[in-house]
Amino acid sequence: MNKGDLVNKIAAGAELTKKQADAALKAALDAITEEMAQGGTVTLIGFGTFKVQKRDARTGRNPRTGEALKIPEKNVVKFSPSKALEEAAN
Repeated sequence: MNKGDLVNKIAAGAELTKKQADAALKAALDAITEEMAQGGTVTLIGFGTFKVQKRDARTGRNPRTGEALKIPEKNVVKFSPSKALEEAAN
């Protein structure tokens, strides 16, 4: 499913026009992105939780040369599905 397919499903399920559904999806994704950028957590009951975690700096290896590289620390987004979502997938 791509964004267009999702917009169509939202439009049909909420009885909205495709333009309204696209605007609603964009607003929801923008809100989640903004919260993640601030290091926050977004919990959607029955769906899952998005959270930002810090990945520590570490030493890696260049696979071509075997040379040791320093990989800097960075923040990564993690998603934990809800029990209901996991059950629906299985």
